[in-house]
Amino acid sequence: MIQRYSREISTGVALLGLLAVLLFAAPSFFRPANLRELLIGNAALLIAAIGMTLVILTGHIDISIGSQFAIASVVMGLLAKEGASTAAAAAGGIAAAAVLGAMNGILVAGLGIPSIVVTLASMIALRNALRWATEGKWVQDLPATFQWAGLGQAGGEALILILTGTVFAAFAWASCNLQAIRLLYATGSSPEAARLAGIRPPRVFFFVFMGMGVLTGLAAALNTIRFSEVQGNAGIGLELQAIAAVVVGGASIAGGRATLPGTLLGVLLLATIGPALTFAGINAFWEKAIQGSIILAAVVMNARGKSAHA
Repeated sequence: MIQRYSREISTGVALLGLLAVLLFAAPSFFRPANLRELLIGNAALLIAAIGMTLVILTGHIDISIGSQFAIASVVMGLLAKEGASTAAAAAGGIAAAAVLGAMNGILVAGLGIPSIVVTLASMIALRNALRWATEGKWVQDLPATFQWAGLGQAGGEALILILTGTVFAAFAWASCNLQAIRLLYATGSSPEAARLAGIRPPRVFFFVFMGMGVLTGLAAALNTIRFSEVQGNAGIGLELQAIAAVVVGGASIAGGRATLPGTLLGVLLLATIGPALTFAGINAFWEKAIQGSIILAAVVMNARGKSAHA
């Protein structure tokens, strides 16, 4: 059991070690207000990382989610500006991201184009199309009930945490109890073996990319209601953060192996690094370099693990 979850245990130990260092070096990090902000600020990342876990589990990757996130945010803002309720605007943003995810799924599953190529192209195309459509402007003059969904900051923060926790719990339960999620493990481990067992990998790939779009749209909605304006450049770097969280949480980048508790630990570790650098007086620009290093180290560990079992 310990060997099976050694990567998740290592991530947990690293997180505890970082927290222990902060406890002595920067105890102010543990102020309730700071911890609350840490959780609220990374709720959207956790939702996106859940979707990325499912994508990576099938042996694919999606680096277009930052652009999908931005489009969903802008769509939500524009709908709210036209008089739609916050819930209806959020549904519109989620639907837009779902369509974009489905487009990726069609190209990957239907045409057999490698997902890295498809999502790299869509990342660039969608980001530039959004920049052209909005002329780089933010969506402003939103109704007063938009921010925090009209519940006030305390109520809005509670809503974000409750929805995030519910979504995570639902997917964690589904990964252990629903056959649909087990199909992802089988497909990611060996698409050919899955096909021989009666599974249709292209269909699995399509729905997992569309699901990634839905979760990206939900992440955008939870993030957008925190502000009184919608940024047109939202979501930059989200794909790197989500991939890093999933991989450092124990997922195999080749597919077939991932756990949502591991992803949660990965998100918490990455979420702690940035503030830890700030409290330690280290330039925050190092955060991206650390995230990239974490991805590289996790991939190397995964490759060494496969070699050891070969």
